Amino acid sequence: METDGHSSMKGSSRSLGVVIKLGTSSIVDEKTHEPLLSILSLIVETAVKLRKDGHKVIIVSSGAIGVGLRRMDVEKRPKHISKLQALAAIGQCRLMSLWDSLFNHLRQPIAQILLTRSDIADRSRYLNARNTLTELLDMGVIPIVNENDTLAVSEIKFGDNDTLSAITAAMVHADLLFLMTDVDCLYDKNPRTNPDAQPIEVVEDIGALVADVSTAGSSLGTGGMSTKIVAARLATSAGVTTVITRSSNPGNIVKIVKHIQASRSPASLATQNAQSEDDGTATPLALSNSVSDLRILEPKIPLHTRFLPSSHPVRDRYFWILHGLRPHGTLYIDQGAYQALLRKAGLLPVGVVDVEGSFAQQEAVRLCVVEKRTTPGPDGKYWEGEAVEVGRALSNYASSEILRIKGSQSAHIGTIIGYADSEYVAHRGSISLFARESRPVSPVKELVEVAIAQENAAESATESAKGDSGVEGDGGVAI
Repeated sequence: METDGHSSMKGSSRSLGVVIKLGTSSIVDEKTHEPLLSILSLIVETAVKLRKDGHKVIIVSSGAIGVGLRRMDVEKRPKHISKLQALAAIGQCRLMSLWDSLFNHLRQPIAQILLTRSDIADRSRYLNARNTLTELLDMGVIPIVNENDTLAVSEIKFGDNDTLSAITAAMVHADLLFLMTDVDCLYDKNPRTNPDAQPIEVVEDIGALVADVSTAGSSLGTGGMSTKIVAARLATSAGVTTVITRSSNPGNIVKIVKHIQASRSPASLATQNAQSEDDGTATPLALSNSVSDLRILEPKIPLHTRFLPSSHPVRDRYFWILHGLRPHGTLYIDQGAYQALLRKAGLLPVGVVDVEGSFAQQEAVRLCVVEKRTTPGPDGKYWEGEAVEVGRALSNYASSEILRIKGSQSAHIGTIIGYADSEYVAHRGSISLFARESRPVSPVKELVEVAIAQENAAESATESAKGDSGVEGDGGVAI
């Protein structure tokens, strides 16, 4: 039974769900392939400290292939998939043995969860994975998640554990996702070659982000800075605050968690924005704290980049449709159909302009909005201009059937294809749309300056009003 309303990792303002993603370079030395026991030990101490503080913790750990290389004395990462899978099978045993041994010193039980994209794509297995993770967290266990590299091939791989960590965080409704890397945070330029590079401390709109992503993955791993930004996009769309920080100082995680809790927990941000959305007075996330909170920036807070969660998070089944499934084709729809979807209506065949790809019933498809033509163009298509992808859907009909019923009234479906399982090409409950809002990117220092300037201006205006009217005024300012 689906329990999409269930919030498995969300806690009170004092208890947060925290997912920590560690890349291979954070676990294994790139040259010797030896496990970095000092860092692993600090990560274990950090995770246990978070648990003692009342938080629920999941670790997404790469490193199976890297550890396998050391175990078998292989110098370079092989290119053949079968050899990589064999090394992953060897290394995963050793990696979990290391984790278990280190956590055992602090009497902290752990569990192993291995996933592939096919596990996520299957709705029943997706829910089973989520239920297992939830039960482990309720038992006080720290799950250690990794991609099942022994079985995964290119068609069913996540591509990197950054993506896996984002999907895991969304799956369990985590509050925070930490993407550990070899730099402190994002910069607007490459800090290695540009001394004037400025840190980006808060990102409100990833689409408007201008940052250096030249940091590539290590020779042992598959991810780089660009994959972390993609992962941050996925996680924040599900309401998960995402943090990029340096992996060599895992203790920073505890300090950052406390800092975020002190300013305002992600859970309360989500609640506030949900309430603001209802009354039409949405408050910008970055400016939702009081000016005094912004002004008192603790100097001991480690440098990091924090991606703020969407004020309109996509969760549960809708997140699964958007990001858990690989689309098998594309439905091109007109503006009228898109506007109907925004009003929570289903997709009718009359709104479908064209079909691309080959797919069966109940397979995922892209939804792209196009400008409809009354007559076919030179290419034979009934649409023109650039197709804009707006979401994903599970189709009620196969591609060959939609090609025949597109543009037709629902009442004619049975006559055209011989049966009519539904009047909709896709039910609204099987359609998930991408977020439309856009928010600027703002480093914390700029936010402070703006907020203080606004407060000072308001105070000056108030004092002026007092002098003119002799009436006491409210010196506050809405930010």
